[in-house]
Amino acid sequence: MTLIASILQPLDYGIIVGFLLSVIIIGAWAAKRASKSAEDFFLSGRSMPWWLLGVSMVACTFSCDTPNLVTDIVRQQGVAGNWVWWAYLLTGMLTVFVYAKLWRRSALNTDLGFYEIRYAGRPAMALRGFRAIYLGLFFNVVIMATVSLAAIKIGAVIFGFSAAKTLVIALVAVGIYSTLGGLTGSIWADFYQYTVAMVGAIAAAYFAVKLTAPDGAGTLSTLFSNAAVQSKMAMLPATTGAGWKSSLMTILILPVAVQWWATWYPGAEPGGGGYIAQRMLSAKNEQNAVGATLLFNFLHYALRSWPWLIVALASLIVYPDLASLQQAFPDAAAQYVKHDMAYPAMVAKLPVGWLGVVVASLVAAYMSTIATQLNWGSSYLVQDFYVRFVNKKASPRNQVLVGRLCMVALMVLTGLLALALENAKGGFDLMLQVGAGTGLLYLLRWFWTRINAWSEISAMVISFLVACFFQWWAPSLGLEGWLKSGWRAEWLNYTAWKLILGVVVTTIGWLAVTFLTPREPEELLKSFYEKVRANASELPRGILCMVFGCLAVWSCLFGCGYLIYGIGGVTGDKLLGGGMLGLSAVATTILMLLVGREERR
Repeated sequence: MTLIASILQPLDYGIIVGFLLSVIIIGAWAAKRASKSAEDFFLSGRSMPWWLLGVSMVACTFSCDTPNLVTDIVRQQGVAGNWVWWAYLLTGMLTVFVYAKLWRRSALNTDLGFYEIRYAGRPAMALRGFRAIYLGLFFNVVIMATVSLAAIKIGAVIFGFSAAKTLVIALVAVGIYSTLGGLTGSIWADFYQYTVAMVGAIAAAYFAVKLTAPDGAGTLSTLFSNAAVQSKMAMLPATTGAGWKSSLMTILILPVAVQWWATWYPGAEPGGGGYIAQRMLSAKNEQNAVGATLLFNFLHYALRSWPWLIVALASLIVYPDLASLQQAFPDAAAQYVKHDMAYPAMVAKLPVGWLGVVVASLVAAYMSTIATQLNWGSSYLVQDFYVRFVNKKASPRNQVLVGRLCMVALMVLTGLLALALENAKGGFDLMLQVGAGTGLLYLLRWFWTRINAWSEISAMVISFLVACFFQWWAPSLGLEGWLKSGWRAEWLNYTAWKLILGVVVTTIGWLAVTFLTPREPEELLKSFYEKVRANASELPRGILCMVFGCLAVWSCLFGCGYLIYGIGGVTGDKLLGGGMLGLSAVATTILMLLVGREERR
């Protein structure tokens, strides 16, 4: 194997090292403020403006594993396969126009504090403590390990590093600035890192197109005229040909009709939660919380998809199959040679200087996500477990110290788990399965007073048990084979069947528990609704805004795509692209009028 590290020039190294040092400086700059109190360390003193928070939110979801995941999807399912995450725009826009202001009004330290203002007694207390460990430790480590798997593949392809060496360097680097600067340092670093990451993504797409011709002078026409690429370009799944029913149901209908409201996924929680809620809680006021989440959804879905998609499509020409990837990197462990490795493999072919910029952008993406996950996870462990159950009189400085120690522990566990994973798509599917069926509860709990602590406990337990059943027991019982055969395979693949069954079983389970257990005390419910002012009569306006928001973003996303296709010579797509961008402008105007009318009320 010819290690790419051998062709990295001093300029590339200088760019990468300079970037790392600049991020550490940001963390050091924010350290003094972060050390004042837990609120400063975990919530930036609740003083953040909407534009900074919005960019921070999107930076958190832009990790080095994200382009790898998109590449994996495109190479196996085509561009249309990305509906598996594009569909989450629905819950994102619902969070903007219904839930963002409710979170900010709650004035909580973490979103887990919701349990003890909405539910009563020991069940609420136990739920808060358990979720702090379950999400802050176990689930959080799984997320960070999945992200770190991408770092391992980038380290192997770009530098020729072993998995362990990559993890030590990556986690230590991000650990320094995240433990120093707290949320304030992370948010300002996110702004800087997102800028670097987008420049790198666009540069990677530009040079990837050039690589589609043997002489290195490829164009969009070269890319889109290739037969292997043409079969993957459609933005909607096919409605003809072999397997079209399963493809249509799995790629489009299931995500849009069910997945967005029924499943829980970090960064796309129904009703908001996790680090998205953390940033809403750190906003100056309700308006800044709403503005931040709106900006996040535009940047997340409309702006950044196409650079990744272009690289993924180009990789089909340069590395048409896994065998070609293995041949190009023969010393890479077979465990890591999956379709998601094609993205760093394409990056490795960039010219001097630009290679340093793009590698720095991938480092930026990794650091922004890991820093956020560390701060978010430690906030649960400190505020929802340590202070709540272990040391209720902990001083502000003690809380910050414990938070930093928790970050170190989380990094160590992340490194150990990352060594056992194989590809990003597998981790994505596992997290969807674990959260299947819980999403509807998170949407309804703000408005439906009948939901109680036992509803949440049962939803969490049932969804986890169902995921374990499919992971370990379904194959031995013959269920996996049955779902993969006959009419069942014709309509849905096995992953989709697992998701649907998980949603059905979990939803029926928590609804049954809800009606079999008593409702929460009236005094508590009255106090909760006085605090957050959740009003069901406002839902129709919120849903209307959600519809126009989704129309604006999706039209922009596909309009940009069709314009790119048209520039590459695909007949008629320039006109279609222009029309969709016009539709996006109209939908955005109507949305702003609706929002302005609400603010004047």
